[in-house]
Amino acid sequence: MKEEALIEGLVEAIRAAATELPTDVTAALTAARAREQGVGAVQLDAILENVEVAGASSVPMCQDTGIQTFVVRVGAEFPFLGELRALIENAVRRATTSVPLRPNTVDPLRGGNPGDNTGRFIPYILWEVEAGDGCQIHLLPKGGGSENCSALRMLPPGAGIRGVKRFVVDHVVACGGKPCPPGVIGVGIGGGADLAMKLAKLSLFRPVGERHEDPLVADLETELLARINESGVGVMGLGGPTTALDVHVEVAHRHPASLPVGLVYQCWADRRKTVSIDAAGHLEVV
Repeated sequence: MKEEALIEGLVEAIRAAATELPTDVTAALTAARAREQGVGAVQLDAILENVEVAGASSVPMCQDTGIQTFVVRVGAEFPFLGELRALIENAVRRATTSVPLRPNTVDPLRGGNPGDNTGRFIPYILWEVEAGDGCQIHLLPKGGGSENCSALRMLPPGAGIRGVKRFVVDHVVACGGKPCPPGVIGVGIGGGADLAMKLAKLSLFRPVGERHEDPLVADLETELLARINESGVGVMGLGGPTTALDVHVEVAHRHPASLPVGLVYQCWADRRKTVSIDAAGHLEVV
C-alpha cells in the first residue's frame, strides 16, 4: 500500500533527523573546536563525540527529541495532498516508539501527554502550496531549551535597523547558556507579529554558512554573527569566542507604524532533514 510506504519513509526521516547531524552543522562545530581553548574546547569535544556516537548507533543525539515541526511545500496537483496530514501524524506516532522519541507534547491546561508526540495542533505543520505535482517535507525537531529563548519584539519604526541589531544581540547575550550554544539564530524582520516569528523559524532550515540572496540582508547576518560571537558568552555559556554558529535573517514588508522582530534560537543540535516525494509516491530522504 502506497500510504504505508510513505509513513515508513517519513518514520525513517524522523529517525535520521534525531540521530544524524547535517554535515554543514558538523563542519561548523569542527571549525569552532579549532579556534576554542580550555573549557570551550572540552565542551565541543564532548558534543562532537556525542554526534559521532549517535550517528553510528542510530540513537537520538539529545534526550530532548523536540516538538516535531514540519514545513510542507506541496504542489497543488500532488496526488496525496489530502492524506498528507494524516500520514505525517501517523509517522510521528510510530516514530515515537521505533526511534524512540521522548513524548514531549503536554496539554497546557490539563497536564499530561498522550505518549506519542501528537496533540492539538501538534505536530506543527507549516503549509506552502505551490504549482506542480511533487512535495517536499522539511523536518525540524525543535528542542524546548532553545525554544524557550525565542522572543518577539514590536519595535517602534524609529528604532530602525540599529534597534533591530541591539535587540538581537542583547537578547542572545541575556539567554547565556540556557539554549545550549553554540547555535543558529533565526531572525524575522517585518510583516506582523506572527509573520516575523514564522520567518525566523523558516530561516533555520537554511544550511549553516549559506547567506541570504539579498546582499543587504547577507551583510546584516554577517554583522550580527560577529557581534554575537564578540559577546564572549561562549560554548554552553562558559565563555569564549563561539556563541553562535550562524545567524539567518528573513525579511518582509511591514506596516509603517510597526517594526516587528522575531527571534528563534536553535541549539547546537541543529537537526534537519528533507523528504522529497514525487507524484508516483517515490520518497527520498536528503
